[in-house]
Amino acid sequence: MHAAFYERTGPAAEVLQLAEVPTPTPGAGQVRVHLRWSGVNPSDVKSRAGLRSQAMPFPQVIPHSDGMGVIDAVGPGVTEARIGERVWVWNAAWGRPFGTAADYVVLPQRQAVALPEATPDEAGACLGIPALTALHTMRMAGGVEGKRVLVAGGAGAVGHYAIQFARLLGARQVIATVSSAQKAQIAREAGAGVVIDYRHEDVAARVREATEGRGVDRIVEVDIAANARLDLSVLRPGGECVVYGSGQGEFTLPFFPLIANNVSLHFFIVYHLADEDRRAAEAILHEALAAGRLVHRIDERLPLAQIAQAHEKVERGEAVGNVVLRVGNEH
Repeated sequence: MHAAFYERTGPAAEVLQLAEVPTPTPGAGQVRVHLRWSGVNPSDVKSRAGLRSQAMPFPQVIPHSDGMGVIDAVGPGVTEARIGERVWVWNAAWGRPFGTAADYVVLPQRQAVALPEATPDEAGACLGIPALTALHTMRMAGGVEGKRVLVAGGAGAVGHYAIQFARLLGARQVIATVSSAQKAQIAREAGAGVVIDYRHEDVAARVREATEGRGVDRIVEVDIAANARLDLSVLRPGGECVVYGSGQGEFTLPFFPLIANNVSLHFFIVYHLADEDRRAAEAILHEALAAGRLVHRIDERLPLAQIAQAHEKVERGEAVGNVVLRVGNEH
């Protein structure tokens, strides 16, 4: 099969290769997915660049955890009725050397989830990390029903879904921060009632105005290192900050405002969702997809041959939404 891979960490254009590799065969409890689309996420880019560790976890890594395709083979213990099923996959490259930047991927059958017919193929490559991260930020710690929610980075891959899930799960008010007029329009169309351009506006003042001085009940934070002090200034007493990202490996927080205001901090990574949380999120996501309630923001669709360019775009932070690659030897 045709695949993209790297055998050392470093710059995308230097380490990513394209070549033929052996086509995998599913083992017990596994399915093989003939892939059509592969999603490029910041975590994929950071792993390839060696930002977490320059040491290779495996001698060769086919990157990308998210993807979409059709099951074309099953291993022992898996019903053959799944052959021909359109699916989206999660955690394909998490703790494994074989991700979705290839014609085929083999993985445990529960990691290949049925994709509703109403959902476009390429959107299936945006669900495992962006959509599930966004959904979990709204479900965890008691949910968001009746709450005022601030989504940092409301036009990003996660933020765009987060705005929509906040609405779907009953948030009273959805506020989003963005960095441009174009992104402001994207956030509004997703359902944000108040959109704040943090490069040109006083975010704290706008939030206080929008919430009549109360502050927000929950912040969904894409970069806690950059925004921690701002978050504390706009979060109501007893509020919660749900963190799924940081631009720096270390950051500091002032102790007294945290304890004086009974602030709750919640951190999670979508790769490690508990089984119960993942099953519940998948069910909610499936219902929303089947009903056509989600808008998918695809920034760019590129062929697998342009994987280096895709990584570079994500790495530079230029993508407004998701970047996906066309894969599969018949696609």
